[in-house]
Amino acid sequence: MHLLTHFDKTMEKKLFRTHGAEAMLLGICGGLGKYFEIDATIVRVAFALITFFSFGSLVVVYFVLALIIPKEPNAQNPNSQSPTQ
Repeated sequence: MHLLTHFDKTMEKKLFRTHGAEAMLLGICGGLGKYFEIDATIVRVAFALITFFSFGSLVVVYFVLALIIPKEPNAQNPNSQSPTQ
């Protein structure tokens, strides 16, 4: 029974871009950090090093990921009003 519960939790895991203070640019590294359950700073440093050693080609991948990966569903649009107001 415990194995089924663990399987259900992993199936619910989705990759999203982060928002707000967690996002430095477009939220890709923060989202990857949340998905893999590691600190986003580690993802950012790894991204920067790989980008440097690949002569910047990873920048294109970053922007493609920004187009593909959706924003977190609980992200509030700053221009929208809260339903309680």
